Amino acid sequence: MPTEELARRWWVRGRRIASVERAGKFIDDVGFALLFPAPKPIGPSLWEAVAGEDDEPFGEGMGENEQRVWTWKDELPRRGLAWYGAYLGGRGSFLSPTLLAALYPGEGELDDHEHLDLSPAAHELAAALAIEPLSSATLRQLLGDKNKYQRAIGELQRNLLVTTAGVQESSNGWPAALLTLTCEQFDVGGTQDHSAAAAQYLDTMLTASAADLARAFRWSTPKARDLLDDLTHSGRATFDGRTYQPLTPR
Repeated sequence: MPTEELARRWWVRGRRIASVERAGKFIDDVGFALLFPAPKPIGPSLWEAVAGEDDEPFGEGMGENEQRVWTWKDELPRRGLAWYGAYLGGRGSFLSPTLLAALYPGEGELDDHEHLDLSPAAHELAAALAIEPLSSATLRQLLGDKNKYQRAIGELQRNLLVTTAGVQESSNGWPAALLTLTCEQFDVGGTQDHSAAAAQYLDTMLTASAADLARAFRWSTPKARDLLDDLTHSGRATFDGRTYQPLTPR
């Protein structure tokens, strides 16, 4: 459970989110959010901003709030309001377009994947998506193995190369996520700014260690510490010998 200060920062207190547009504003404000909360708080979650901190997701099946956030995980990226994929802690996560641009590792080109150290399966999926958006079912068929697909798509999402872009109806009645290259859905490439990303992380978490930041964005701890120290030296953060805090917390 987040502290009172974090609960306000993470939109857990106050008016609940009831529209996809307001969900987009929430993610734009916090910069990053999980779809559902993690056992140990590692960031805000869309679920808690929608349902509050006392409701457990799927406690009584697919209710109204569950239906909302499950639909919005595909609708937010389709509208360009937030990137979605398995990112923070390997969990379903949203990134604001601004934070995404600061973290994106390529030049915003269809062949960005070719310049990264990825598995052959991940390269194969990225090359297929460079031609057109495809459903998760189609991509699984392309690789011919569900586990191989899960590893490859997870790899692409960890590197922010792929996101969802709505859903596609399937013959079995269950819609499949439609996937596309991030650079086709968002304005990214050539704007990487890890200092700005570190500042956003600190602004959202209110207090964090270098190890916390490193785990969140998959950086080395020395790199995370250097970035946080730079924020401290420039007067944008403080350090108490253990953790960092934004100089003017919300």
